[in-house]
Amino acid sequence: MKTHAQAVVIGGGLAGCSILYHLAKLGWADSVLIERDELTSGSTWHAAANIHGLHDNNNITRIQHYTMNLYKELEKETGQGCGVFQPGSLYLAQTEAREHQLRLQEAKAKFYGLNFFEVSKEKAKELHPLAQFDDVRCIMYEPDGGNVDPSGVTMAYAAGARQLGATIERFCPVIGNEQQPDGSWIVKTEKGDIHTQWVINAAGLWGREVAALAGIELPLQPTEHQYFVTETIDEVEQLGRRLPSIADRDGEYYFRQEGNGLLIGAYEKDMKFWAENGTPLDFAHELFPDDLDRIMDNVIRATERVPAAATAGVKRVINGPMIWSPDANAIWGPVPELKNYFVCGGIIPGFSQSGGLGLMTAQWIIEGEPQYDMFAWDLARFGDWADKAFTKAKVEDQYTHRFAIHFPNEERSAGRPARMRPAYQMQKDMGGVFGLNAGWEHPLYFDLDTPDSAGFTRQPWWKSVEREAKILRDHVGVIDISNFANYVIKGPGAHTWLDQLMANRIPTEVGRSCLTPMIGVRGGIAGDFTITKVADDEYVMVGSGMAERYHQRFFNMIELPEDTIFENATNRITGYNVAGPKARDLLQRMTNADLSNETFRFMRSQTITVAGVECLAIRVSFTGDLGWELHCAQDDQVTLYSALIEAAKSMEGGPVGGRALGSLRIEKGYGSWGREYSPEYWPQEVGLDGLIKLDKDFLNKDAYLAIKDKAPREVLVTYDIDISHDADATGGEPIFTPDGKSVGRVTSGSYGYYVGKSLALGYANPEVAKAGDEVEVMILGIPHKARILQEPPFDAKGARLRA
Repeated sequence: MKTHAQAVVIGGGLAGCSILYHLAKLGWADSVLIERDELTSGSTWHAAANIHGLHDNNNITRIQHYTMNLYKELEKETGQGCGVFQPGSLYLAQTEAREHQLRLQEAKAKFYGLNFFEVSKEKAKELHPLAQFDDVRCIMYEPDGGNVDPSGVTMAYAAGARQLGATIERFCPVIGNEQQPDGSWIVKTEKGDIHTQWVINAAGLWGREVAALAGIELPLQPTEHQYFVTETIDEVEQLGRRLPSIADRDGEYYFRQEGNGLLIGAYEKDMKFWAENGTPLDFAHELFPDDLDRIMDNVIRATERVPAAATAGVKRVINGPMIWSPDANAIWGPVPELKNYFVCGGIIPGFSQSGGLGLMTAQWIIEGEPQYDMFAWDLARFGDWADKAFTKAKVEDQYTHRFAIHFPNEERSAGRPARMRPAYQMQKDMGGVFGLNAGWEHPLYFDLDTPDSAGFTRQPWWKSVEREAKILRDHVGVIDISNFANYVIKGPGAHTWLDQLMANRIPTEVGRSCLTPMIGVRGGIAGDFTITKVADDEYVMVGSGMAERYHQRFFNMIELPEDTIFENATNRITGYNVAGPKARDLLQRMTNADLSNETFRFMRSQTITVAGVECLAIRVSFTGDLGWELHCAQDDQVTLYSALIEAAKSMEGGPVGGRALGSLRIEKGYGSWGREYSPEYWPQEVGLDGLIKLDKDFLNKDAYLAIKDKAPREVLVTYDIDISHDADATGGEPIFTPDGKSVGRVTSGSYGYYVGKSLALGYANPEVAKAGDEVEVMILGIPHKARILQEPPFDAKGARLRA
């Protein structure tokens, strides 16, 4: 066995073999895959292995499309059959909401050049003569949908990797991982040790156990999952061609042809966990006892769709394990707290995603960053707050609602609350309705009489959010910003470290603040921060809360000087944004500090006392209005909040939640990390290039220089939309010209309550459409006329912001 390798992949299932293949394909042929048993052991071999191209997340759609196209190329390249069947897939909508979802996916398919379109009931019956569609509102057809052979695909990846020079060691359990002082790893196995630069944990059902060898706990939990294959059905056999698969997600089942019978699977409400305390090390190709009674309600609905299945015998039942993350997306990416340790686990629709997943992994390891923004998969979206109890509750919710629509703005209650600030109960008593943000319970709006709801159309809380947005714009609002990430950098090397990290100049004068982008490995926007000098050799930095662990990877790229301390202070610091035309008047009642515009200008800061509470006050506001951020110790949160709310109410103001903030920032045209800003977008495309100072060095400066003079591929713009349906854009909707050319896509959307317009932030190809042009935004999958605005509709010149 080899003793040295560029990378060691642990796990010989679908994901591991795809990663090995793509590592070798991108030039790292000196890589080794280690499998404790035979390839495909675990959950790969018994998968239903359906493939489909569309996903609610646009970038996951891209990699699923790549994966589906890869299989036939892989067959040609390796000579190993993948068992690809593509008779097409039919997607059924029994409800109005499902129809909205399918029509939106049809619009996305057009935007990305995919084959997915509506067919009539008559055409669907022609494609699948055994099914009835009388109760269906809408049917979409994906001609490329189908299934593959699980073992065949895995073996093809393995064969391709071997042909490129990579090595596979089977029947070789890993018994230890030891990081070396230089960041490399010793992978200990029963056959000997391998010294490697990178460890990739693709151990599937054993991902938790392998992670524990490196001192990591992953939020993963296996469940049982069942499907069965019928005996031969005469009507299927006589048809003489392969039937398309059917996805009836409102009915909570799926089926496709298998031989001359049908494969029927379901995600039942009466789900079962497995291996809660660890996956048995001697488990390989075993299955669980049949338990079809648990899925019988789903099966009955399936046989109503295809009556011929009702009298067919059961040929075999597959009841095997699957391993889930709390949100059913992959747990994927380098572990921020370790060097050169990559995790790839919790993959559910693996055969639709395996190729793209392998490619993105290889790109990240070899090139430093994947080509697409894949934060939806990034393990950094979870912190240590995602413990076993949270994970189990979320997995149960995800499994039992596998086919439920994930609506825009939807907040599910499973596993919550996870993390709470001291003001949580007070906010709840005030009518606070909460969302989950980086584990924190964060108020979305305040209304004792209007519970939360979700849908593609405007919900009852729309009016509650309108009230809060107008309160702030007309008077004053108090917004909890305790979900922001807070960092303290202290010591003689603080300025040097920050200046090497960030693209803007770091303040040298106490009381000055700056906004600064952080540049990614490919030259895009890795983050945006507010940095304030609060004392000699001391800075406070505020960034995106959900990107806390993600950003830690970039912080690790610049060595901290020995005499300097970096502290993640999010857990001990809370904050509020007091904003609106009366913000100065409100705060001046509560502090002796001079808040006049002459003394306390925009982007300045002071440590002041507000209602007896010491606060770092920064004159900045994500609302785009006059305002201050007040950052205080968590122990003082309730005291400060009580005083601010009482004062606000006396001035016709009040508490304002996150949904109103979303509307306010879109009115102002402010981007948000994870929506408008990501490493996928260049600074000149999002309007942040003016904050980059080329007379200094900063992280990934060379990557920025390589793209800075390139013409923008897309530009961030504001869309003013004519609403013909009771719905606003929310994010992900494609945009076309009136004659059908692709323009771009929405990144954020909301009604602008103060300006009285339905608005969206999004990207536009400047070669296709520019300011003033009319376009069509596909809200609900239906074209809505819109115009690209020359400037934001609220306070474009910043007069109120700087008042």
